[in-house]
Amino acid sequence: MTAIKHALQRDIFTPNDERLLGIVNVCKAGKKKKNCFLCATVTTERPVQVKVVKVKKSDKGDFYKRQLTWELRDLTEVDAKDASKENPEFDLHFEKVYRWVASSTAEKNSFISCIWKLNQRYLRKKVEFVNVSSQLLEESVPSGESQSVAGGDEDALDDYQELSAREEQDIESMMEMCDYAISNAEAFAEQLSRELQVLDGANIQSIMASEKQVNILMQLLDEALGEVDTIEGKLSSYEEMLQSVKEQMDQISQSNRLIQISNTNNGKLLDEIQFLVHNMDLSKGHIRALQDGDLTSPKGIEACINAAEALLQCMNVALLPGHDKLMAVKQQQHLFTELRDTFARRLTNHLNNVFVHQGHDQSSTLSQHTAELTLPKHSPLHRDLLRYAKLMEWLKNTHREKYEGLSRTYVDYMSRLYEREIKDFFEIAKIKMAGTSKEAKGKFATLPRKESALKQETESLHGSSGKLTGSTSSLNKLTVQGSNSRRSQSSSLLDMGNMSASDLDVADRTKFDKIFEQVLSELEPLCLAEQDFISKFFKLQQQHPTVSPPLAQPEAEESDGSTPSRMPPQADHRHSLSSDKDVVRLMMNKIFQSIETELNSLIALGDKIDSFHSLYMLVKMSHHVWTAENVDPASYLSTTLGNVLVTVKRNFDKCISGQIRQMEEVKISKKSKVGILPFVTGFEEFAELAETIFRNAERRGDLDKAYVKLIRAVFMNVEKVASESQKTPRDVVMMENFHHIFSTLSRLKISCLDAERRDAKYKYTDHLQSYVINSLGQPLEKLNHFFEGVEARVAQGIREEEVSYQLAFNKQELRKVIKEYPGKEVKKGLDNLYKKVDKHLCEEESLLQVVWHSTQDEFIRQYKHFEDLIGRCYPGSGITMEFTIQDMLEYFSSIAQSH
Repeated sequence: MTAIKHALQRDIFTPNDERLLGIVNVCKAGKKKKNCFLCATVTTERPVQVKVVKVKKSDKGDFYKRQLTWELRDLTEVDAKDASKENPEFDLHFEKVYRWVASSTAEKNSFISCIWKLNQRYLRKKVEFVNVSSQLLEESVPSGESQSVAGGDEDALDDYQELSAREEQDIESMMEMCDYAISNAEAFAEQLSRELQVLDGANIQSIMASEKQVNILMQLLDEALGEVDTIEGKLSSYEEMLQSVKEQMDQISQSNRLIQISNTNNGKLLDEIQFLVHNMDLSKGHIRALQDGDLTSPKGIEACINAAEALLQCMNVALLPGHDKLMAVKQQQHLFTELRDTFARRLTNHLNNVFVHQGHDQSSTLSQHTAELTLPKHSPLHRDLLRYAKLMEWLKNTHREKYEGLSRTYVDYMSRLYEREIKDFFEIAKIKMAGTSKEAKGKFATLPRKESALKQETESLHGSSGKLTGSTSSLNKLTVQGSNSRRSQSSSLLDMGNMSASDLDVADRTKFDKIFEQVLSELEPLCLAEQDFISKFFKLQQQHPTVSPPLAQPEAEESDGSTPSRMPPQADHRHSLSSDKDVVRLMMNKIFQSIETELNSLIALGDKIDSFHSLYMLVKMSHHVWTAENVDPASYLSTTLGNVLVTVKRNFDKCISGQIRQMEEVKISKKSKVGILPFVTGFEEFAELAETIFRNAERRGDLDKAYVKLIRAVFMNVEKVASESQKTPRDVVMMENFHHIFSTLSRLKISCLDAERRDAKYKYTDHLQSYVINSLGQPLEKLNHFFEGVEARVAQGIREEEVSYQLAFNKQELRKVIKEYPGKEVKKGLDNLYKKVDKHLCEEESLLQVVWHSTQDEFIRQYKHFEDLIGRCYPGSGITMEFTIQDMLEYFSSIAQSH
């Protein structure tokens, strides 16, 4: 094994500047016995790298080569399989587990011991040695002896020591001095031995010569030791003297420490006293303000505010543990509690009186607004009360019960005051609205002018919660008197369910629109001002999630007439509102509880007077809702107007549904021609009015949906009436009405009805063509029948030139039929046709000339068709019509001019 080790060192590791320290002959476990060597090496250059190299003998010769190399720092575990028995197997755990079988257990143990020593010396890495005998693993050495121990380990590990370059040079120079060094090694060794003996003798003589000097050195050392003993004696005496000084200094230090502790305690006591005096001392002026301060004058209110803030600051002082046990602190706290209760009682009584007195003053001004559609302004009341806003905040923080009681009192008072004002305001609005309607109507049912009579009228509307739930009123019923003449019929037709015998003009509707706008414009600043005042006066701008609202129990108070007891803390927390905005909204709902009802009542009255008013109301209400949501989406005004907008939208939808229903109920006269149907003209008037109202409106989408519903109903019912018509041909009814619809949509340019406009044009053109074709069978009836028979024979398979041989269609029969229609007869027939068309068509649409021109074109087309058939079926017969195309043009022109 030594020879192999030297060979491997020379051939493989020396060229790579590595030293071989451990080797073991192994083969892989469980496979064929292919021997190889595992070598533990270190590099000669620093930093030292420790490796495990697998070396295998080459198949082509007797030299060795590297096969695999692992860094020792990558080794995680060495498993010797069995520590008590001899077992040549062992495992090395690198990136994976390598299983080996050594040639002998001794080689395995020697290699594992080498690995352990290399790890301890160079890496100090924690490698697990499993199933390894403790005798193989040496204990780690102390750091101080690491160098010497490391050298010993290296000597033990290193059986072969390579010469250094310096040693090689010395040996070569020595061998050059001796010529026979190589030829006679024994003589060279003897010469080296003799020279070594000479050197040893010289060393011994040198040592013996220095003995005298050693004796002198030892004498000096003895004298030095004596001096050291003398110095130690003096130091001991000095230490004894200093010991007493130390004891005295310790006593002085202890006294100073006690004095410092006393001064510190006195300073802390002074700080505590100053803290209590500074933070819990309320001036006499503040005490007088709290007990007897004037709550009516601005100066007195300011003094009370300062005193209340000072009192609150004193009461909220964060006392340290133990302060509350001091008698003086207890007395001050008791005084603060009495002052707080006294001032809270004075403030509550005063504000209650202020509410009552201000209410009386405000009620006296109601008569000033009876003649005008305006609401009284409450800015003076708000201005007077806002002086107490800081006191209300103080009351909110100190006396929650009294704060909530004042809130309830204010809400109850204001709800009664606003209820009277709003009720009177809406009664004036209804009187003006009813007066406007009555002035414009001759046959409209008389509306009462006195307030008491108006109340009876509106109470019926209140009974339905402000919503019209009944059928359409008599003003909105569409009736058609078929037995009347055409003129009386057209004058009695109503526009889509709104225009009754008492026809409302645009001026009246505009006046209604102004009244409704005035109502909303008065309500909006009133609600916003009141909400702003409540937020400022009751200090409800910030979040207070654990504070119960002042109106947490309005039902309990109203049911038994007594103030409810304060809820337990758990229930109070459970019923608390999430934010002050909810509190404000709840107070506003209580104060203005009549606004939504009155608005619904007013809307119902306006809708009863004229259902077209729902268009105006929808636009105005949508605009005000949009404005309110931009200011505060969660405000009372936004919520209330949003609820009322739902009612207005419902009335608008009801109006559209009623108009569609009235279209379906239309009956036409059986004795007079139909003309333009009333709901067609009604749709035109509706669209014109709606386009005027909804110009730049926020709810344009609602109108577009209504347009689509109405136009579909118009189309469907036009076709229905045309099918039921007995006096007027179906094509005429369809042609005239769809022409009117097309003209209306083209003029108004309603973008959402572009498809319906194109459909109306198509239906108008189609029925115009159908009517013209059906009418032309009258003037040339026999000629039409003859050529229809000719075309039928050709369709049956008879050749065109053979048709003339048919008995019923020969040339003689053709000449006979043509002779029956000379130019004079044709003109007479066309004149009768013109009269018949004139009788079918109505005057409003002025389609006679259009129809007559289309008839002319169709007649010329038929004439050319007949001549073409004669040329193809009767070739060379020389048969022609009794009149020419030029004659026909003169006939049509003269007939049109004569009429």
